[in-house]
Amino acid sequence: MRLEILQVPGCPHVALLEQRLENVLAGQQSEVEISHRVIDDPAVAADAGMTGSPTLLVDGADPFAAPGLVPSVSCRLYPAEGGGVGGAPSVAALRQALHAAAADTADEPADGRGGCCSAGTAAESPLAGLGGWRDAARPRTPAERAIHYAILRAFADRGAPPEHAELDSVAAEFGEPGRRVLARLHTADVIRLDPAGRIASAYPFSTSPTPHRVRIGGGAGVYAMCAVDALGMSAMLAAEVVIESADPVTGEHITVTVHGESAVATPATVVVFVGADAGHGPSADTCCTTLNFFTDRGTARSGADEHPQVGGIVVDLADATRLGATIFGGALTT
Repeated sequence: MRLEILQVPGCPHVALLEQRLENVLAGQQSEVEISHRVIDDPAVAADAGMTGSPTLLVDGADPFAAPGLVPSVSCRLYPAEGGGVGGAPSVAALRQALHAAAADTADEPADGRGGCCSAGTAAESPLAGLGGWRDAARPRTPAERAIHYAILRAFADRGAPPEHAELDSVAAEFGEPGRRVLARLHTADVIRLDPAGRIASAYPFSTSPTPHRVRIGGGAGVYAMCAVDALGMSAMLAAEVVIESADPVTGEHITVTVHGESAVATPATVVVFVGADAGHGPSADTCCTTLNFFTDRGTARSGADEHPQVGGIVVDLADATRLGATIFGGALTT
């Protein structure tokens, strides 16, 4: 875990923050790296995510960010236990923030970007593997949650991601540049950015065409990253969705209408293959191209036989729909 204290020269509250961190970290077994960065330029403060002195970054993010905070080189005040304010987060608040960060780190694969349901987990339980992996890829800080919400809402309402200026406006409420928050969401595989820094996808939505076209409540049309993502949109948006896809083996057209956790398909024998390419990487690369609709179990097995490097199982439409609802049902409320 990396802790960075952003401060102005001679900040009188840094010693208090250090004392409280020492209290929280006493006896902790995990390795913690603490560094200081002295800043006296407002522009540098804005770029670093400093909203007053001292600002504590935990693995590059401010766990105490809140609406209304702006980049600043003045003193920063924090809520104190029992009411009032103080010059540093309370011991209880620090303990909670570091505990949450440690839990997030424990959920990450060893290389920081493990597969959603790699060969080992896919053979055992790809449903649990995909659900658990996606559940771990969540925004952590208030700024990340606000930006993530704005991205998902734009896709749902307009069928496209928001402009960077819109996201800069949202991030400014938390005293951070929008690009910094987007970079963290990309690293956590909550979204994917293209090489130019543009939003390429935000699970369950894709900016590029995929085999899964979704019409939301008769309104916006979007592309889903995979079959399970498409099935989860209805629960996420509390709206009926109609999915148009095709069997990748036969090319036969498939239509699925979803109401929450209930789905009806044409043909009625539609199933979903849930699996992933062996190896590690973001979900967009390891899972999304393999989670497809098939007209029946026979064609699904044929598709699996053609790609032996992909581990997984064939599940019926009801189970796949429940999985999608579980993954995405709370995406706009958490």
